[in-house]
Amino acid sequence: MTDLDFRQGGYPAAGPQTTNLADILERVLDKGIVIAGDIKIDLLDIELLTIRLRLFVASVDTAKKAGIDWWETDPALSSHAARNALEDENRELRARLDALEAKSEDMSTSEK
Repeated sequence: MTDLDFRQGGYPAAGPQTTNLADILERVLDKGIVIAGDIKIDLLDIELLTIRLRLFVASVDTAKKAGIDWWETDPALSSHAARNALEDENRELRARLDALEAKSEDMSTSEK
């Protein structure tokens, strides 16, 4: 037979620990979470549309640990990347200009 203890003032029974939204958010950002899904629309065995969704929610540090750092190279999001894109474009244009000038000089010397 089981004896039950109904005394007042004892320690409450240990139940599941409560977590608040901040704890959950901190855990998600620290560990990261991946949500993936595919949407596919077919009509009579003909594939009309396929949308593949991949969502990775994490902090910047966690994303960098996972090898995701696209925001650092996107000129729309990073001023450093925008500066590099402008420098690359200038370098490419100067190379094209040099090539055109050299070609123009070759053509003018061959005509003489």
